[in-house]
Amino acid sequence: MKIIETLKNVWKITELKDRIVLTLGLLLVYRFGAQVVLPGVDFPKLAELQDSAAQGGLLWLINAFTGGGFSNASVFALGIMPYISASIVVQLMGIAIPYLQKLQKEGASGQKKITQITRWLTIGICLVQAPAYLGTIPSLSGLQSISQMLIPGFSEGVFYFSSVIILVTGCVFAMWLGEKITDKGIGNGISLLIMVGIIATMPQSFAQNMFSRLEGGNGGFMMILIELVIWFLIILASVFLVMAVRKIAVQYARRTASGGYEKNVFGSRQFLPLKLNASGVMPIIFAQAIMFAPAYIGKLFGPESGVGQWMQANFQDIFGFWYNLVFGLLIIIFTYFYTAITVPTNKMADDLKRSGGFIPGIRPGTETAEYLDKIMSQITLPGSIFLALVAVFPAFVYQLVGVQQGWALFFGGTSLLIMVGVAIDTMQQINSYLLNKHYDGLMKTGKNRKSVTA
Repeated sequence: MKIIETLKNVWKITELKDRIVLTLGLLLVYRFGAQVVLPGVDFPKLAELQDSAAQGGLLWLINAFTGGGFSNASVFALGIMPYISASIVVQLMGIAIPYLQKLQKEGASGQKKITQITRWLTIGICLVQAPAYLGTIPSLSGLQSISQMLIPGFSEGVFYFSSVIILVTGCVFAMWLGEKITDKGIGNGISLLIMVGIIATMPQSFAQNMFSRLEGGNGGFMMILIELVIWFLIILASVFLVMAVRKIAVQYARRTASGGYEKNVFGSRQFLPLKLNASGVMPIIFAQAIMFAPAYIGKLFGPESGVGQWMQANFQDIFGFWYNLVFGLLIIIFTYFYTAITVPTNKMADDLKRSGGFIPGIRPGTETAEYLDKIMSQITLPGSIFLALVAVFPAFVYQLVGVQQGWALFFGGTSLLIMVGVAIDTMQQINSYLLNKHYDGLMKTGKNRKSVTA
């Protein structure tokens, strides 16, 4: 079979093989760390927390983002989310703070400084989240105080002090793993860490839904088959969303091309691909990180406050109307925001002008930049709406089809979009190595096997 031959070709490229092995090894370390319980915790007493996290809802989502570390009270209980939150804050501040704007324009050196700022901010966020997490575990586990979940004789003060240090260190170590995967491995390290945590919960969620259908007389095998067909169609829609592009015709008055020899090509026409979803999965991750906040803000108002009760009731239910409405709007906003940051139309116009290229009917320079910006705005609107619809689709299948909460979260939403987006991005990087070495790639769509036309 051709897929077997392709996999053999992957292992023939030494650099690619080493990167894949390193990536798998670091992911294995992360998964192992998610099972290592904090010193002093009596693990059997967390059974209620683990059962609640397995049922679906907001607790399941938090647990999935941490790879199961949240419900295990592990050294990676905070996961990689503090780093994601810090990245959001730094990028938002980059709009208003001139110093950060200056760093963004300095290229690699500026990006290095921004990364360092993000790391320090991550530690600051961890120092706030770690004590909050330790104080929340007892109530989520059905216990009265934190001392009840500790091994007899273990000091509560020592537990707090040591656990805060371990949780902060665990988050920093997870951040380091993600950065190493990005630099030395294959794919985006931070996204891969989130993806493997989500995938780890998939078998259990599917099994719970299947047993519910079979044992409860709730549709049986036919409903399971229908659900799988719907799931497959949503995956296809997600793949289209991730890979669709708008091709802009570009004319070159004079260009040098080489293919074993050099020649002048006059009037050659090529295409500039603009992705329908240029921001990838980042708007989903950003929006999801912020959606954790309203329920906590509601708690700050107290149980006597009507506003606090309303916020807790509506934003703890991830299948509720208000949660999904705000979630969808945030995705649209972040899609525009992240696209504006990651797609520098001015630079694209300047690069075209330097290389002797121009868009037919559009003057090079400023007019080209404005035209590209207009096109990006036009295709980002349907792209962001499509992204938001896919993200809130789990609420529909849960309410209308009766899918179990845990399994419903794989019908779109954060889980599916992250898995599809990260998988495609990783496959494209592997594909580039194969094509550069003159092997058949993993992906066959389109001439360059990397995109489809919207």
